[in-house]
Amino acid sequence: MSSPNTLVLASSNTGKLKEFNQLLSPLGLDVRPQSEFGVADVEETGLTFVENALLKAREASRISGLPALADDSGLEVDALQGAPGIYSARYAGEPKSDQRNNEKLVSALSHCAEGQRGGRYWCVLVYLRHPDDPVPVIVQRNWEGEILAHPRGSGGFGYDSLFWLPDQGMSVAELPSETKNRLSHRGRALQGLVELLKVAHG
Repeated sequence: MSSPNTLVLASSNTGKLKEFNQLLSPLGLDVRPQSEFGVADVEETGLTFVENALLKAREASRISGLPALADDSGLEVDALQGAPGIYSARYAGEPKSDQRNNEKLVSALSHCAEGQRGGRYWCVLVYLRHPDDPVPVIVQRNWEGEILAHPRGSGGFGYDSLFWLPDQGMSVAELPSETKNRLSHRGRALQGLVELLKVAHG
């Protein structure tokens, strides 16, 4: 049963759901996964993180009849002209595999010396009040780092074990989760969204 403060998350990722609920509950928002409303994953046909997040949020809002929130995120590597980019989750093809994605990234950068392996994580969040919302709330944040030649650490997911943070002296996969949530592209995008929604919700 949905309340007037229910917000649909255009994802079925339980980790994301927990994270979004923790940050948005102080605003009185109850974040529910799209699976509760029979929303299937939409095909991500956009060419940018913003377009894909909009596609996901619009579909979740259309089917549920409720406000929706979606994120799209990925890794951009300078030496690879921005790849893997929007294809980060499927960089090594289907079925999705973090291990194969990481192996492909290491191989693609094998010609790059240290100091030439810069990159950044991006997160784009989109909030829609309804499917035809003409002014979606869009928040973008990035997280700068360097790509390692060998994985380090066992925490996190995706490319975290290869993403080195010079200012922390460790990879993302070695960070305590509280620190990661505070520093990460997604954590800071969520904080930015919370600030904008505070204004919107008065």
